[in-house]
Amino acid sequence: MPDPRSRGRFGRYQREVLSVIDLLVVNVLFGILCVVHPDLLDHYARTKWLGVSLAYIPVALLFEHVRMQRTVHVDRVLVESLRAVALHALVFVTLLEFLQVDDFPTPYFCQYYAMMLVALPLTWSLTRLFIKIYRKHGGNYRRVAIVGTNSTARRLADSLRKNEGYGYRIMGFFDKSPAPGFAGLYCGTLDDLEPFIKSERIDEVYYVLSGENEADLLRCIRITDDAMIEFRYVPKLSPYVGRRFELDNVEGLPVLTPLANPLNRAYNRMIKRSFDFLFSSVALLFSPILFIPIAIAVKMSSPGPVFFKQKRTGYLGREFYCLKFRTMRVNAEADSTQATSNDPRKTKVGDFLRRTSLDELPQFINVWRGDMSIVGPRPHMLAHTEQYKALIDRYMIRHMVKPGITGWAQVCGYRGNTDELIKMEKRVRADVWYIEHWSIMLDIKIFIKTIVNGFVGEENAY
Repeated sequence: MPDPRSRGRFGRYQREVLSVIDLLVVNVLFGILCVVHPDLLDHYARTKWLGVSLAYIPVALLFEHVRMQRTVHVDRVLVESLRAVALHALVFVTLLEFLQVDDFPTPYFCQYYAMMLVALPLTWSLTRLFIKIYRKHGGNYRRVAIVGTNSTARRLADSLRKNEGYGYRIMGFFDKSPAPGFAGLYCGTLDDLEPFIKSERIDEVYYVLSGENEADLLRCIRITDDAMIEFRYVPKLSPYVGRRFELDNVEGLPVLTPLANPLNRAYNRMIKRSFDFLFSSVALLFSPILFIPIAIAVKMSSPGPVFFKQKRTGYLGREFYCLKFRTMRVNAEADSTQATSNDPRKTKVGDFLRRTSLDELPQFINVWRGDMSIVGPRPHMLAHTEQYKALIDRYMIRHMVKPGITGWAQVCGYRGNTDELIKMEKRVRADVWYIEHWSIMLDIKIFIKTIVNGFVGEENAY
């Protein structure tokens, strides 16, 4: 019973409000179609209009989880909205056949669903954005209690807090005693959980202790059942196990199976390469508009070549020359030392190019050649590859796909100098997450966020 307990007046009716908005969209689109084609307003007009509305019912029921899920990403929302359009079309055709309405011309049908292919994904994206903004301003939030204070509990808390648009408020942690290094709000043992749930009006309890302790696990489940709130079990896994798993069942025993890397499939690789080739071709076609003035500015800023070529580690560990506009004075440390915020080697022109990411534009040549992709883990210097593969688990996994001009780590803020090992660990973790969750919609999302960040500016872009 999650929604009646949601904070904020909108939260109680979120499901109903979203359904009404979608229903309005499908009806308004049909109204537009009738205005364009008045011959649809025959003696079957009411039946057709009723069919349009009835066809939305299975869509509302089957895709409710996508609309209500707090942590869903926009790329999945867009994909699911397209599936919703396909389902609506299938149900609508079935209803017309069942009601024996045979005078709905195919061109009109195609026009209607062409409009819906644009309108429904746009509606779902905008309503999701509105809800996230609403949550950031304190509405529609969920109160959470976490049972456990170990490293998994801390990672969970960081994930729930990371995006205010998720709408989670962590009210406290429970454990036999605080684990070493724990710095959160410790509220007591499991004995204190039940009265805490009532006094703080908790909506969800996350259990992150070992499942081997059956007594505590079953007790926590009973407490949440009695309070009629949601219980979620989080397996205690290594911080580097960020892969997607499929839940299976063997005689009542839950079994987690890692899902394959999506880009291991030839079909997905073809889609990604086609997108890279087409987009880089268009970008290079119009590149002189930016390349010529930037090249002149670089040449005037300091003696040296316009482009900076550096050997970096690419797909499956292969070396390639990565291209950039030169942003530093020619120096002997270019292949071994990263740029810092106030690096004296940078020119004024170079500093601007780095802050706006314009120095990366020549890498569209690398993409066109096939050495890189538009989106992927950023390629590292050869020296850094040798250094970090010995220090960071799963570091080399990031080379299982082509390196990118931009990536998930970069739009999440993990860019700039990695003077501390933890910074590179976070970057690698984000890169591995991207590889294991790849979709073309995720690539488009990252690319759009990169463009936005280029205009807004980024703190770690130097």
